[in-house]
Amino acid sequence: MRKTLFLLALAAAPLGAQAVTKDSPDPDKNVAGAALPAGWTGRTDRPTQQLANAKFVTMGNGFHVTTGPAAVFWNPKNRAVGTYTLRATFSQAAPGQHPEAYGVFFAGKNLDQPDQDYMYFLVRQNGQFMIKHRAGAETHTIVDWTAHPAIKQVTAGGPAAVNALEVAVGDKNISFKVNGQEVHSLAKPGPADGIYGLRVNHNLDVHVTGFGVDR
Repeated sequence: MRKTLFLLALAAAPLGAQAVTKDSPDPDKNVAGAALPAGWTGRTDRPTQQLANAKFVTMGNGFHVTTGPAAVFWNPKNRAVGTYTLRATFSQAAPGQHPEAYGVFFAGKNLDQPDQDYMYFLVRQNGQFMIKHRAGAETHTIVDWTAHPAIKQVTAGGPAAVNALEVAVGDKNISFKVNGQEVHSLAKPGPADGIYGLRVNHNLDVHVTGFGVDR
């Protein structure tokens, strides 16, 4: 049986899911949902949150995502195996109340089940990135929030921040890049096969273009 990706090779204490609590001063917004693009589905972090309160639609040559609760979105046909490069470019026009994050996930398995499993690479409006692994209801930090000059920040009244994310899965290493610059690299502990998709956290409004995988 294939061992759970990244858990065994990268020991990290489990942390709670990135979802605000009912006592947060920044509760989930009430977003008018819409039908997901054909073939796509999604999932919020907690069963008490409703995917209908997050909007994920086709717009122009990409997708537009407005949350609501933090959620992941995927098409089951989007599956990558072996060596590949996952890409997506995100545009955030205005800063949120808090520096919430967006990005991509890969090596996804059982995404609609209690034992969901995937790895994700996120950036946020203050110029930081993070890499995590989710296993069921737990998340495990691989790289905690780290600033990098390659990440475009969002300022009130300023231009939209455009960040192109890339995950290059090689034979021996996995490289994480933002706007063409490597921000982290790690040894590949095992196959990174599985479904890939998008993750957009709580109360964000982002546009996504160039999403896909090169093999």
